[in-house]
Amino acid sequence: MTSAHLDTPKKIGILGGTFDPPHLGHLKLATHFAKVLHLDALLLIPSGEPWQKDPDITSAQIRLQLTEAAGIDLARAFLYLKIPTQIGIDRIEIDRAGPSYAIDTAKALRDRFGPLVSLTWLMGADSLLNIPSWNSWDQLLHFVNFAVASRPHHELSTEMSPEIQALLEKYQSIDASSLEKSPFGRIYLDNSLSVDLSSTELRAQLKSTSRSAIASEHIPSHALEIITNLGLYK
Repeated sequence: MTSAHLDTPKKIGILGGTFDPPHLGHLKLATHFAKVLHLDALLLIPSGEPWQKDPDITSAQIRLQLTEAAGIDLARAFLYLKIPTQIGIDRIEIDRAGPSYAIDTAKALRDRFGPLVSLTWLMGADSLLNIPSWNSWDQLLHFVNFAVASRPHHELSTEMSPEIQALLEKYQSIDASSLEKSPFGRIYLDNSLSVDLSSTELRAQLKSTSRSAIASEHIPSHALEIITNLGLYK
């Protein structure tokens, strides 16, 4: 695992989030798309100041620690599953002052890796449905692709806004391999993975009496060790 220095990758996945805390849903999403898209590298990017989230989130430095710890578990899973994707934990949003906007990150990563590398933003269907609320959302596909995993309780066909419908009509590809060949501008919807886990719900559950069982079932072991040692989410 590395901290952002990657060996000339041609296909890079981007998984951003508050990671408050990182959970097995994040790791399942990362593992699935690393295989499906044959990613050379995967960047986990904890947000610095998530402008749409609860103001009481855990500090950026601790969330970075948790993400690095979860990256260790993800690297072990990749090794076990013989997935050759490199994993990087990227500080780009934590080091950048002000609110963490996806468009700023997409532009910066495009500048870093150049015009020919395939950059694919990994997300759940709930994030795609919410994208029209993101800053400069309509410019994102000029810099990256989207790979979208289905989520229970978020049915695209019934919840889709006219903006998302228009986006899919213009950019959707039914073939995952098209993202490998396209630096940006493609959307791939994947219905073979369904992750029913969110950090918000997990934080609420961790305040319950069954905290220990919930934590060990849903949080990667290295991240859980930090959470336990620091007494987080009580």
